[in-house]
Amino acid sequence: MWFLGSVDLAAASKRSVSIVGARIATGYGMHVASEFAAGLAERGWAVISGAARGIDGAAHRGALAARGVTVAALACGIDLVYPRGHEALIGAIASEGLVVSELPPGTSVSRFRFLDRNRVIAALGLGTLVVEAAARSGSLVTARLADELGRPVLAVPGPVTSEASEGTHQLIRDGALLCTRAAEVVEHLGDLGADLADPTVSARTSSRRPRDSLDPIAARVLDALPVAGRGLLDTVEAALAAGLDPHAVRAALGRLSAAGWVDREERGWCARLIL
Repeated sequence: MWFLGSVDLAAASKRSVSIVGARIATGYGMHVASEFAAGLAERGWAVISGAARGIDGAAHRGALAARGVTVAALACGIDLVYPRGHEALIGAIASEGLVVSELPPGTSVSRFRFLDRNRVIAALGLGTLVVEAAARSGSLVTARLADELGRPVLAVPGPVTSEASEGTHQLIRDGALLCTRAAEVVEHLGDLGADLADPTVSARTSSRRPRDSLDPIAARVLDALPVAGRGLLDTVEAALAAGLDPHAVRAALGRLSAAGWVDREERGWCARLIL
């Protein structure tokens, strides 16, 4: 292997993730790749990719922005730049991370060398994360190579209407680990019991307000009612204020009353002061 940079590849690859995806990526894919890479870098994980346009470039930039380690595996000699236009990016990777290649300096790119490069990317990461890939994407080859090496394959879902994510969706159907944030990648690839994902779900649950459990009709009726001491509305008036059918409002008021959300007085209904 040929190296350009000062990062210890053996040390970096002990906690590393290969991130690959489409060269012609969507805005969604570019954003996700950058966010995942930055999140991984912030957690001390090295980001491995191929310095190509699209997802590769976004992954490298995300890791660099987070001041983390990123490694670029090239399909040419380390003294050459490919693709054109990535001079600054590859220079930054060489300065703050590492550029690697199996090919001696001066070797130009060719189609079969990209396939060899994909094998290197798959081998350097503890797992391979595919961010965005069409049905016939070369990233699927990298995922297959990672699987053949016994490395986990992870995939980020995209919009179900997006052709750019057909390949990642197929990977998920075939058993790839679905990931929606960097913490989940670390949980899958990190040390058992030590690298658990952030408790996002429970944190959201603990921050829920009591009224978040109301059904949409009841919540709409409750919002239409004046607070106790500031007026009253009868059923018809509440229906007009909520823009709902009186029968639906009457039923909702019954549910709200039973749950202690509203009070019924002689002239109408009002909402209790409950946060």
